[in-house]
Amino acid sequence: MKNTFGNSIAVTLFGESHGNAIGAVLDGMPAGIPVDENFIAQQMSLRKSVGAISTARKEADEVKIVSGVFNGKTTGTPITFIIENQDTRSRDYGELAYKARPGHADLTANVKYGGSQDFRGGGHFSGRITAGIVAAGAVALSALKANGIIIGTHILSCGGVYDREFDDIQTDIGLLNDKEFAVLEPSAEEKMKAAIMAAKADGDSVGGILETAVYGMPAGIGEPWFDTVESVLSHALFSIPAVKGVEFGAGFRYAEMRGSQANDPFRNVDNKVITDTNNCGGILGGITNGMPIVFRCAVKPTPSIYKEQQTVDLTNGENTTLQIKGRHDPAIVHRARVVADSITALVLLDQIVLRYGNINK
Repeated sequence: MKNTFGNSIAVTLFGESHGNAIGAVLDGMPAGIPVDENFIAQQMSLRKSVGAISTARKEADEVKIVSGVFNGKTTGTPITFIIENQDTRSRDYGELAYKARPGHADLTANVKYGGSQDFRGGGHFSGRITAGIVAAGAVALSALKANGIIIGTHILSCGGVYDREFDDIQTDIGLLNDKEFAVLEPSAEEKMKAAIMAAKADGDSVGGILETAVYGMPAGIGEPWFDTVESVLSHALFSIPAVKGVEFGAGFRYAEMRGSQANDPFRNVDNKVITDTNNCGGILGGITNGMPIVFRCAVKPTPSIYKEQQTVDLTNGENTTLQIKGRHDPAIVHRARVVADSITALVLLDQIVLRYGNINK
């Protein structure tokens, strides 16, 4: 099982949803980089379950850094983040040892690992594992911000309700990053939450779209073929549970355009080449062009729903039904937003170090 991503700067995930602890190891960070534990705690709070629109499972998600940091700075050795699991109710998952939940990885995990996988709460396949990504990502986000690169994600849609798209990206990112429910248009929050609660009342769930922007990324990062910035980011983003689609810039809207509409005209402003529009999402030929990177992720509805569903008994191959118990999110898009920020920061920091040999652009 492969759990490591990155080249010069790599992150490794460990743990299971109902095991003793989960976490991450961040390897390759140069020595002397400040580590703000208060910022890590703030980022972890953005991923926590909140109120009726989230699961009733309440984890403290206190991050213990057990290596790689001394006197508030990185030492150059691997940084290990440990997050204890405290609010588990494994009895809710007894039936899942042999009944695969539709929409989950239960079947595929059982086939690949021969029934030896930890099925409680989804085990290593659970969205709970993303807590380690957020902890490690907080260090990457701080390092990027110190170099003038900022990242923000908002809920573009949830349950059929839409927020406005990014406009003044630098300002919009500043508006988002302290928000518990990340939308740019205040009226969208109430409507989205109402859609989530309506699905919950039906024992169901809703999905959504996350839109992420990166401001301040220098031009010249990336490769023209298999390690394009789009491909590396997509590789990592598709590792976030429930992400089933990624598009950059105009994305699939390109298919409806003519070249004269799709092309982003160049011009020189203060001795810097910029584009009038940003349909390419800040990337051309797989390489950053200095404009903001913009992409969207489609997040499917939470597969754990309370309606009775058809499944198969894996012990005898018979068709049967399953009604899931336990505590589950009627939507996860609002909690996944900080995971998208964190994954993006880890990938882009790695790409910068590959290009320059250090974290300074």
